[in-house]
Amino acid sequence: MQVIETQKDGLKRGYTITVTAAELAEKVDAKLREAQPEVELKGFRKGKVPLAMLKKQFGPRLMGEAMQEAVDAAMQQHFEETGDRPAMQPKVEMQNGEEWKEGDDVVVDLSYEALPEIAEPDFSGITLERMVVKADEAAVDEALENLAKQAQNFADKDGAAEMGDQVVFDFTGRIDGEAFEGGAAEGHALVLGSGQFIPGFEEGLVGVKAGDKKDVSVTFPENYGAQHLAGKEAVFECDVKEVKAPEAAELNDELASKFGAESLEALKGQIREGLEGEYAQASRAIVKRGLLDKLDSDVTFDLPESLVEAEASQIAHQLWHDEHPEVHDHNHDSIEPTEEHRKLAVRRVKLGLLLAEVGRKAEVQVSDAEMTQAILQQARQYPGQEREFFEFVQKNPQMQQQLRAPIFEDKVVDMILGKAAVTEKEVNKDDLKSALDALEDEPA
Repeated sequence: MQVIETQKDGLKRGYTITVTAAELAEKVDAKLREAQPEVELKGFRKGKVPLAMLKKQFGPRLMGEAMQEAVDAAMQQHFEETGDRPAMQPKVEMQNGEEWKEGDDVVVDLSYEALPEIAEPDFSGITLERMVVKADEAAVDEALENLAKQAQNFADKDGAAEMGDQVVFDFTGRIDGEAFEGGAAEGHALVLGSGQFIPGFEEGLVGVKAGDKKDVSVTFPENYGAQHLAGKEAVFECDVKEVKAPEAAELNDELASKFGAESLEALKGQIREGLEGEYAQASRAIVKRGLLDKLDSDVTFDLPESLVEAEASQIAHQLWHDEHPEVHDHNHDSIEPTEEHRKLAVRRVKLGLLLAEVGRKAEVQVSDAEMTQAILQQARQYPGQEREFFEFVQKNPQMQQQLRAPIFEDKVVDMILGKAAVTEKEVNKDDLKSALDALEDEPA
């Protein structure tokens, strides 16, 4: 077997690999000898079929396997000897292709872009500022009031229904005079303004009183989940049973017990801890972006063009679908990346390669427990199908990588932040929110 370098231009690599006919024949013979003891053919006892006859019957198929194995082994040996790591799947082309016949050498062209050598920066020279926000009494009280609204009761009301009131009613929906499946209920309790019904329905009940009967006309949205109702005009015949006004729950120990706290003060403590946890998450997102911005501006190395182009195409495709949510498949013209897409792709590829290399050298690992936790969090998005989702992930390496990648990245970022000079600055929640809003307006 012979490997000759044909290209070494930046990260681009090219090689010609030759596997001789003798090497191939030897591999085929080895496969036949390995299989011979188990082969049975008419006229021969098991294991006694002559090698020449086996080669005549099975040789062509085994030749293809031997060629593939020989080329794969040559590639593996090449990568071990050179230390190259391909940025994407290498391109392998057989030179003599369809003209090849048994007895010929196999000659293939191997080409790829290698991942660059990346020198680890001196992270101790990076200076960053972390925002720290304490939950003040006003924020705690606001959150407590919101909890009280969640726990509110409704009391009978003599007057007309207003937004925020609860209406208990029977209803039957009709399209062109015909009742439709799923369009009727009895004793349904609806809080006006909650957005539980299609647009216009709740507004149509404003002003009703207990004992009233009212027809509410609405039009189902064009993108309504039930296709047979989408875009259709319907009339709901409503029979109002009760109208109730909201009564905010009192801020006391009884309210606290409904949320699992021993007392109102204990509940306030939980709220404060939760708010400061949210603030800390937002602050971390801001300091992480600051770190990535510094790494992007301060670190330079050659980037594999194939990775940049693939990332730019992915960005363009995703943004196009974001702008066209009505298209759910890929049956559309190709999306040509713009310079802005490529600029963002360069940043993402650079930072992705840098963090991956830093994590690889530091032997950062994502534990089984961390993966399980990530899968469970995702599974909660599919109530009743958690087990099916878990099994799907276990059988899908690509999905596993999608879940593992952000965990790995965050662990590497935390490691770098531990080496950087990070100071803390106490700010109020409005300052934090402004910084976070600015962050979300910029592409990552």
